[in-house]
Amino acid sequence: MDIVRSVTVAQPLDTVFAYLSDFTTTNEWDPGTVRTERVSGDGGLGSRYHNVSKFLGRETELDYLVIEHVPGERFALRGENATVVANDTMTFMRSHTAEGEGTTVTYHAAFEFKGVAKLIAPLLAPALKKLGDEAEAGMQDALGRLGRQE
Repeated sequence: MDIVRSVTVAQPLDTVFAYLSDFTTTNEWDPGTVRTERVSGDGGLGSRYHNVSKFLGRETELDYLVIEHVPGERFALRGENATVVANDTMTFMRSHTAEGEGTTVTYHAAFEFKGVAKLIAPLLAPALKKLGDEAEAGMQDALGRLGRQE
């Protein structure tokens, strides 16, 4: 089950990449995230994160590994727990906005459910779509505030 969202903001690509490739910032832009902590590494390839999220009223934990880190282009992680494997990939492109230089980020989240969860996966589609919509809005807002924080 895949969710793909894109946002375009009037922020430089390097700034946007630096912000989003620090996966702990999900605390600021992903409404489903309760907390994300980096547990090893410097944020680059091979770094590990522990994420706690709330989904359908329940907390769930995933351990993520950075599997791709190409500055200014691509950032990908693989998260896993007993019921799901999540592959999250962000791609970055320079773009132009009414304000000038900008960046377009495309976020692709692919979920592969395991065990009993695999049987109910089709029923989760509406909730995952809502989660994607909320994350898109949160990302747009957080990226729009970069450089303007007090």
